[in-house]
Amino acid sequence: MTREQVVMVGVDGSAASLQALDWAAAFAERIGWRVHIVCAYALPTFAAASMDGGYATLDDASIRDGAQAVLDEAAARLAGSDLEVTSALETGDPAGVLVELSKKVCLTVVGTRGHSGFAERILGTVSSALPAHAHCPTVVVPHRDDAASKLPVRRIVVGVDGSDSAKVALKNAIDHAQLWDAELTAVIGLPIGTGSGLLGWLPAAVDSEQLLADCKEGLDVTVNAALEGHEGVTVRRHALDGSGAALLSEFSTAVDLVVVGTRGRGGFAGLLLGSTSQAVLHHSECPVLVVPSRTKDEDLPPLAPWNRNVQP
Repeated sequence: MTREQVVMVGVDGSAASLQALDWAAAFAERIGWRVHIVCAYALPTFAAASMDGGYATLDDASIRDGAQAVLDEAAARLAGSDLEVTSALETGDPAGVLVELSKKVCLTVVGTRGHSGFAERILGTVSSALPAHAHCPTVVVPHRDDAASKLPVRRIVVGVDGSDSAKVALKNAIDHAQLWDAELTAVIGLPIGTGSGLLGWLPAAVDSEQLLADCKEGLDVTVNAALEGHEGVTVRRHALDGSGAALLSEFSTAVDLVVVGTRGRGGFAGLLLGSTSQAVLHHSECPVLVVPSRTKDEDLPPLAPWNRNVQP
């Protein structure tokens, strides 16, 4: 599959999508890729009844004009930068459109909240569906008042559990650490405490400290293997008592980017996003990079900045 060196960002006019645009622009500036802005809109699937009992003809002009205004606002936000910027107005379900377009780009960026959805929903439809089905890594940027403090990326944490998906995520996290000159921490969680419940069935004689030490040893092996060819990157490693989701969500308050894979060791075959990835997406205080396991077989270009003189 031929991919363009493009970071694609979906916008809908919400504050969250504009923050996603800012993140995408910072990444593109760092790496030297083009930014492609997409606004997708879907027409209603029903016809309104007219007063005479017939059906009114739907005119999509106003809907299209509104979407075009959103696209123009986003493009204007990047005006004056040195970035190469393109944009496109697409018709169709926004999530479906972005998933299809993700086959041709190297990174997709969206915000966590769109204009639609119930108040209690933390993730919008697009930011829920896209990471699970995208054909390239996806960054989901939460809507936060202090979002600007998360750029540039200086601290990254990645969840590692020994699964193939986590290994792919780890390699991607190492690439991002090298790109941003960021500190990288790899974390594996083992819920062995009595309050965690998952391993509460273990006999009292089992040494929990030894379990964590064994996990740390396995983590070291995994990280060292992933670091081959990246000698300039240092990775801190932690094996901690607790669930991966809770630990990564807690780390998200102190780092600038959380990296997760799409599938962990558990879950049903049809569940594209593991429970850890879903929970982190819902609760993270910083942007989350979701790396689909299929990318290990894709021809993605290396994350090497075009200009190493870029100011940190």
